[in-house]
Amino acid sequence: MTAAQGPAVRADLRRLSLNQKTTSSWSLAEAVDGCVRAGLESIGVWREPLADLGVEKASALISDAGLRVSSLCRGGFLTGEGPTAQGAAFEENVRAIEEAAALGTDCLVMVVGGLPEGSRDLPGARGRVAEGIARLAPIAADHGVRLALEPMHPIFTADRGVLATLGEALDLAEQFPPEQVAVVVDTFHVWWDPQVEEQIERAAGRIASFQVCDWITPLPADSLLSRGMMGDGHIDFTRLLGLVTAAGYTGDIEVEIFNAEVWAQDPDEVLATMKERYHRCVLGL
Repeated sequence: MTAAQGPAVRADLRRLSLNQKTTSSWSLAEAVDGCVRAGLESIGVWREPLADLGVEKASALISDAGLRVSSLCRGGFLTGEGPTAQGAAFEENVRAIEEAAALGTDCLVMVVGGLPEGSRDLPGARGRVAEGIARLAPIAADHGVRLALEPMHPIFTADRGVLATLGEALDLAEQFPPEQVAVVVDTFHVWWDPQVEEQIERAAGRIASFQVCDWITPLPADSLLSRGMMGDGHIDFTRLLGLVTAAGYTGDIEVEIFNAEVWAQDPDEVLATMKERYHRCVLGL
């Protein structure tokens, strides 16, 4: 890297965020240190490692390191049947909203949940998601937090996310002010959608997070761990970045990878690869 290239490359990194799951073996403190070593300015936090450290300590740690929190993952799982399940989900999501506010992020990623065990009632599950979001949206607004609905690839509809397309997520989000309910554009989940151009354009003003990772084939036996490093699969990232940019999104670009092989690597090496692929495959530099 030449001296002339250095500042430009550092400027490019200002939007790059490490989602904690990409370096799953690291604690939150280790991930914060790793981001600082790698020259990153933001981190996507998961609630489980956050709980291990404690919200107050974590907030201070991240702030003292000079990082911002690009998102908190995750709220949601609103599809449970019956008052007990729905009440528990509501209380858990209120805690997640409070945690997001304490970390200074306005983006709470909502993985809405799949079908309850033994259920085949997909419309009913989607209806409960809508009811849950309606209860939570004003609470999120009071805390300065947006509920960021994450549509998930249809292979996850049964067990993880009954909102299967960006269009479905927007149908729900548009029932609320954009400062209350928004959407996540995750390349892994939306790249295949023949309506992705129209739906990202429609999402202008409601994109709370842009997440990147690749679609690799053949899929591993565990489809949850099928996310690849950018450039290892089939997704045209520069196209999707262009679409969200045209829709007015200027926020962080978060790399979120669930992959056993990536998790087994040295996390610092993963970050080095992530930065190189971000420049080459996402920014097209």
